[in-house]
Amino acid sequence: MSLIKEAEVYLNDILKSLNYEGIAVRLEVSSKREFGQYQFNGAMQLAKRYGKNPREIAEEIASKIDKYFENINIQGPGFINLTFKNEVLIEHLNKGINDFDIFVDKGEKTKKIVLDYGGANIAKELHVGHLRCNIGEAVRRLIKLFKDESIGDVHWGDWGTPIGLVIREIQENNPELPYFDENYTGPYPEISPVTSEDLGIYYPRASKRSKEDEKYAEEARILTEKFQKGVPGIRALWRHIVNVSKEDCNKIYDYLNCKFDYSYGESDADSYVDETLEFLKSKGVTEVSDGALIMHVKEDDDKKEMPPLILVKSNGSIGYDTTDLATILQRMKDFNPDGIWYFVDERQNLHFEQIFRACKKSGLVPEDFDFRFNGFGTINGPDGKPFKTRDGGVMSLKGLIKLVYDTIEPKIKDDIVGEERIDVANKLTVATLKFSDLLPNRETDYIFDVDKFTSFEGKTGIYVVYTTTRIKSLINKIGDNTSEIKLIPNEEILNILVKITELPRTLTSCYREVNLSYICEFLYELCSLYNKFYTNFNIMNESDEEIKASYIGVSRLVYNILHNLLDTLGIDEVEKM
Repeated sequence: MSLIKEAEVYLNDILKSLNYEGIAVRLEVSSKREFGQYQFNGAMQLAKRYGKNPREIAEEIASKIDKYFENINIQGPGFINLTFKNEVLIEHLNKGINDFDIFVDKGEKTKKIVLDYGGANIAKELHVGHLRCNIGEAVRRLIKLFKDESIGDVHWGDWGTPIGLVIREIQENNPELPYFDENYTGPYPEISPVTSEDLGIYYPRASKRSKEDEKYAEEARILTEKFQKGVPGIRALWRHIVNVSKEDCNKIYDYLNCKFDYSYGESDADSYVDETLEFLKSKGVTEVSDGALIMHVKEDDDKKEMPPLILVKSNGSIGYDTTDLATILQRMKDFNPDGIWYFVDERQNLHFEQIFRACKKSGLVPEDFDFRFNGFGTINGPDGKPFKTRDGGVMSLKGLIKLVYDTIEPKIKDDIVGEERIDVANKLTVATLKFSDLLPNRETDYIFDVDKFTSFEGKTGIYVVYTTTRIKSLINKIGDNTSEIKLIPNEEILNILVKITELPRTLTSCYREVNLSYICEFLYELCSLYNKFYTNFNIMNESDEEIKASYIGVSRLVYNILHNLLDTLGIDEVEKM
């Protein structure tokens, strides 16, 4: 249990002893440190509940406090200011030098969550927006910190019209391929007739043409229907396209340290579509309208438009509504999870609200099932508009990675050369991309400023990695892996330790709100405090052995925290930079 949680339990026991009940005890970080490190504001709530003077209640509570705190004082109408005793900070935080778990307030009951993130569309090049797979990946790691079970699924978009368009373009350029010969009996070639570079050319060309040529678009639709129905040649070509595209995307996901437990796609849900439709029909929640099978999800108290789900179109085809429901059925059968969390563009909010309502209305999932739509904003260029290349096209994720790498590599020290230099540049590139992507509030759009985010100073991933490298180098140079904090000799050390007491709540808020910006902000603030201490005090030359041991102990503590939080964000450390 964290120190703050222990202290809150202690204060709650005091309230019970005074016969005060009905409020949740919560310590808040004090905005005025001259009065205390933390503040308890519950006296005002209790005064309203019990019809008493809040300051009198505050004085009653303060008179009972004889553990954990010193300098107990009351300000205003009844704000109780509290400062942790130095010995309490030292005793508790020494445990965190080797045990990061003391900073994680785990729930009483474990849960299993399926995470749907990544979401690349097969045959289309990953664009800058796919950088936001970092959010799902960091949440996957965060869930494991809390000892819950996470199941990450990339959920490929491998079953729709974009692939039909690519097949139509391949047919345009290579009509002699056996995949288009209805009389060909196989076997089909094992080597793909297209490369990832080909796909990068074919899809944009086919997409543009389909908007201008109705006949071409209809032919692509027919080809889509053919691979979905399993026509041998077209299905074989579909498989080549999927494999080539997946391999290319996975290289980028691996580069970004984004891992997935499962590599399912829309195609995997296809075999569950009939079962899903029969289930919904059996529950009496579907109806036929203008030849289409639909399901109403609108509620009487809705204040916004809530269209019905289109389960089967009038032409007999199905779309995302049905495949998403079938995917949920598949996940319930395969994993029996307590929830499914989606990480997709904020603009898909309405679609997923429809899906969630349909699942609960039909009984496809339990009423208390933990569905969450974790929408995210867009990544914009310096002009505040969606990130573009110099020629005005959509910036690919590969292009953004190269842009950052080329900016960082010249900044690395000249004595780092060869393969080591490449490795350091790659790790700092990933640190830059991840930290800048996770720093803003998840739902907001943000501007990707290459020069700002690749700086060694300020609120950047490189700054945090640099601080971590500095501390690790110091510890290795001293060669002392046993020292603990003996005393708190100055204000700089005290500020570091008090900041660390905030970590458990930071992690809990991050998990509860699915907002990684809290961790990024904490990392920056902790690094700033440590670097101020490091600049003002010479650890190596400190003559007082207890003070020196405490400096080393604090350094080990901060390093353990930085190491674990960077790992949670999916950022690797470097030995030197």
